[in-house]
Order: sequence, then C-alpha cells, then structure tokens
Amino acid sequence: MNDLIILVDENDNQIGLEEKLKAHQSGNLHRAFSIFVFNNKNELLLQQRALDKYHSGGLWTNTCCSHPRPEEETINAAHRRLQEEMGFNCELIEIFSFKYKAIFNNGLIENEFDHVFIGKYDNEIIPNNEEVNAYKWVDLKWLEKDMKENQEIYTEWLKICFEKVLDYIKIKN
Repeated sequence: MNDLIILVDENDNQIGLEEKLKAHQSGNLHRAFSIFVFNNKNELLLQQRALDKYHSGGLWTNTCCSHPRPEEETINAAHRRLQEEMGFNCELIEIFSFKYKAIFNNGLIENEFDHVFIGKYDNEIIPNNEEVNAYKWVDLKWLEKDMKENQEIYTEWLKICFEKVLDYIKIKN
C-alpha cells in the first residue's frame, strides 16, 4: 500500500505526491477517476468492491475507479485500471470532473478531484478477484430507484456523481 498518488489544488494542478494510505488518512485533495461502462442495452456495469478493500469494501460502485500514478496521464490510468480490475478495455471519453469529500467509518477520508469517463462494451468480463467481489449489468432506472432505497450498499462517489452521468446520457440519446 505504498503507492504514490497525485496531490492537487482546487483546479486539479499537481502540487505534490503522497503515499495513498497517508493521503486518505490526512484527507489531502488528490486526483482520481471513475469509469462508467455501458452495454448496447444502455445498462451500466457495476462492480462490488472486494470485501477487504481499505475503505468501502463490499459496496457497489461504478465499473472502475482509482488514481493515476505520478507522471501518468489520467486517461492512460483509466485504461490501465479498467484492464487490471475488470479484465477488458474499451474506448473512454471524459464527460466531466467534480470534487467531493467523504469521511468513512474507519476514519479514512476520500477527498478527490474525480475525472469521470464513460465507455461502451459488450464482450467478456474477467474481473480481478483481489479488486472485485462481484459484478452485474443494471438498468439505469432500476439503479436510480435502488440507490434511493438502499443507500448504504453504494459508494459515496457513485451516489454523488450518478445524476450527472444520467444527465449526460440523456443529452446524448
């Protein structure tokens, strides 16, 4: 867990590097990304995070999320982690970015400048069991309703940015 992540200012300009766990203990703002992959039925691929993740273990979230490495472009990091976590890659486009801060029960703090990417994919998924406990394709209307009724089973960042992703999908369709 000695991976370095990129610390940023309020405008996503790099201001330093910090060990990942330390950044989540101190709550320093850092660069991250979230990927939402849809199939041809316009269903979203969700993953349930591995149960032993350092925070939000066992919660359902978007297809993939992580942090770019030092000197790594965010889009390249997104492709790398999608392959590492879900066992596939696809074209990705960035649709927006947002900042959020969440404090978890274990005292860790997620304070991220999060770049949101979307993609399309309809082939085989080979999840990494160290990262992903389960996965499923879900209807967006069902997910919207379930996130309201069962908030505790979803990650904070998914709950925060899902509406903006929906808005983007509606505009494009």
